[in-house]
Amino acid sequence: MVLTRWDPLFEIRRARHKATRGVYDNPERNGRPAPLDIAREGDNVTVTANLPGVKPEDIVITIEGGVLSIKAETKVEERREDSAYVVRERSTGSFRRSLRLSDYVDTENVEPRYQNGVLTITLPVAESQKTKHLKVSSGTAISQGS
Repeated sequence: MVLTRWDPLFEIRRARHKATRGVYDNPERNGRPAPLDIAREGDNVTVTANLPGVKPEDIVITIEGGVLSIKAETKVEERREDSAYVVRERSTGSFRRSLRLSDYVDTENVEPRYQNGVLTITLPVAESQKTKHLKVSSGTAISQGS
């Protein structure tokens, strides 16, 4: 004999999940921003976003008032008259994400690249914020106020 835990709400949850499948589980449709990776690599900050199916000409990147904005859009494919979808799970629509940049980013030398559905934006650290190595000389200290 096998014991199975009984959940009186299981059938209700399952019916709700089936009825709303594809509506609540797509982040772009819910208005939530798609995830980004942000990493500090040496003298650069790198922002990476997956944008599959987006053409490079449909990506707009702006920096204004210390805010980096990324906008992209996937176009709806033309429907063919001789076929119908059995399942359609690929999302289309727009993507938008804005990030406040810190003062140490050199906004004049930003390098965006888009390859194989991945957008990579390299933001160099401003020269004034880079680590400076100071050389210490030997000898006597100079007295002040003598």
